[in-house]
Amino acid sequence: MMWRATSAVRQAAVVALAALPLQLIWPALGADDAPPVKSRTFSSGYRFVEMSGEELYVNVCRGCHMVDAMGASGAGNYPSLVANRNLEASGYAIDLVLNGRRAMPPFGEMMSDDQIAAVVNYLRTHFGNSYSDAVTAKDVRAARK
Repeated sequence: MMWRATSAVRQAAVVALAALPLQLIWPALGADDAPPVKSRTFSSGYRFVEMSGEELYVNVCRGCHMVDAMGASGAGNYPSLVANRNLEASGYAIDLVLNGRRAMPPFGEMMSDDQIAAVVNYLRTHFGNSYSDAVTAKDVRAARK
């Protein structure tokens, strides 16, 4: 006697096989490439709750600037942050995060002074950037005026 799959079994097999290529390339899509964060924090609402520069980058900036901070082109042009000489001027980086520019939205109303200082410092000390003069919340507060 030959075994025949029911239509439900055939349908489940088709769905499983269709998903297989996605499962094989998922790591290549960057799902597992996120910088290690001790615990994930997710914002809900208009204000961000993440406090460390790393958390803010992972949950806010990475969507456009990518996991490796190399940026992207497509529907928009998102510049690379890797070894970015523009980040040398801390005031430029603060202004950009506060007020946005071109495709980048302003985050000034969504982040506190401490959060903006944290993400700016993270960007200026990671991804091939080594600008060690730290930005403070006081610097951000002065830039808001």
